[in-house]
Amino acid sequence: MRYSDRSGGLSGTERERREALRLRAADMFSGGIKPPRVAQLLGVTRKSACEWHRAWLKGDKAALASKGAAGTGCKLTEAQLTRLEAFLDEGAIAHEWDDQRWTSARIAALIAERFHVRYTPRGVAYLMERLGWSFQVPAHRAARRDDEELAGWKRRVLPALKAPGRPGAPGSSSPTSPDRT
Repeated sequence: MRYSDRSGGLSGTERERREALRLRAADMFSGGIKPPRVAQLLGVTRKSACEWHRAWLKGDKAALASKGAAGTGCKLTEAQLTRLEAFLDEGAIAHEWDDQRWTSARIAALIAERFHVRYTPRGVAYLMERLGWSFQVPAHRAARRDDEELAGWKRRVLPALKAPGRPGAPGSSSPTSPDRT
């Protein structure tokens, strides 16, 4: 279970659990136990145990300590995130876009303009997911749609386009079937 939380990476408790496992392995290495046996005892892969053993040989037990959470973290401060959400609540039209759709590229442009911080559209998608926002596809509707004409078409034309179904009698395509007469 590599990515236990939705923001990516390991949770703090999972990181601590893995570090404790590596430190137990270091104690076993110092007791003379070989990596394949350590892997078996701890329930990890031989590859992991061998990598831990190499790190332990180079830097002792300290080399197996956790290095903390991966990644650079969020580029925006909490105050900036709060302002960003307020901007998004105002809608895209309020920020000079021609429709109400917020796309990753538009949000990235807004962040760059207002906070002087660069995000890729994919990075914006991760940020929005972390903030609890979801991307939704707007319902497209024809500009000159005539509901009455559409209802009439569905009554007159659509039934004629549908092919008639097979008869409801049971049967078989096998030439030796007793159902064939």
